[in-house]
Amino acid sequence: MHIVLCYAVQPRYLDQIQAAAPEAVIIDAGQEGIPEAIFEADVYCGHAKQRPVPWEEVVRQGRLKWIQSSAAGLDHCLAPSVIESDIQVTSASGLFANQVAEQTLALLLGVVRGLPVFFRQSTRREFTRRPTRDLHGSTVGIVGFGGNGRRIAEVLAPYRVRILATDVYPTRKPAHVAELWPADRLDDLLRESDILILGMPLNEETRGMIAARELALLKPGSIVINVARGPCVNEADLIAALDSGHLGGAGLDVTEVEPLPESSRLWELPNVLITPHVGAQGRTRDDDVTNLFCENLRRFQLGLPLWNYVDKQLGFPHPDRAWIFAEPKNQPSGLV
Repeated sequence: MHIVLCYAVQPRYLDQIQAAAPEAVIIDAGQEGIPEAIFEADVYCGHAKQRPVPWEEVVRQGRLKWIQSSAAGLDHCLAPSVIESDIQVTSASGLFANQVAEQTLALLLGVVRGLPVFFRQSTRREFTRRPTRDLHGSTVGIVGFGGNGRRIAEVLAPYRVRILATDVYPTRKPAHVAELWPADRLDDLLRESDILILGMPLNEETRGMIAARELALLKPGSIVINVARGPCVNEADLIAALDSGHLGGAGLDVTEVEPLPESSRLWELPNVLITPHVGAQGRTRDDDVTNLFCENLRRFQLGLPLWNYVDKQLGFPHPDRAWIFAEPKNQPSGLV
């Protein structure tokens, strides 16, 4: 078995992976080498960001059996040919939920308390009080209630907010969530939300999901927080809703095009807070990826079901296969 890696691999990770699969040949391809090395892979773990992977040719070759993504989002590997193939795909869904929840809270509180305006004032050495808003008492709608969405709800619950959520699998509703609805009740969620938090994957169903019609359903003055994927939102419609005053602000860790072009109007809007897609960054990220990969590698060799096994049409795992619902005693140390 040949294992090809494409993430920030440290020597100790190589030792850990080799211990999990003693007979395997391990190739640390890196971002530059992955388009060529992928053809040597029976198993691939990583997230190619810098150079495109020739997925059609890989599928046609018929060697690759399993992709373990080192990211929660799978738009980097779920090419049509992969979706139609027999290749197993597992994600890092839920693995970085703590970090994404912290990023969500930072963006949300920043917009609610007027930090974009105050930051601009501080660069001009102005000390001018302006109205701010309250998070407490708000209705928060979360679209996508997987690992990230659930952790975001847990973090927000102490702020005494009313939490609504929609998901393709509306099961296992926590007590601190008022309503967990199926995905087709998105309009109901939008109408009731003061704050809209996006946490869904990017797929054909969610691309452009939040556009002019959906934004118009939100209450006047609502806030949009996007920690999902930029293309889930029609950016021109978002800018129009902000310009018109219908939206009260936005916090964006992701944008339709990344890096966000210098010419984008989003940079100019006084009620928008932008971060450069850093929501999943964290001190233990690569440790956690390696731990999950090694646990799944053990299961792969034994023919057992893999954690975070993805429905390739949807782009995320069924709750029964999701890592966040694994029994703690079965989880490798270092994972939440």
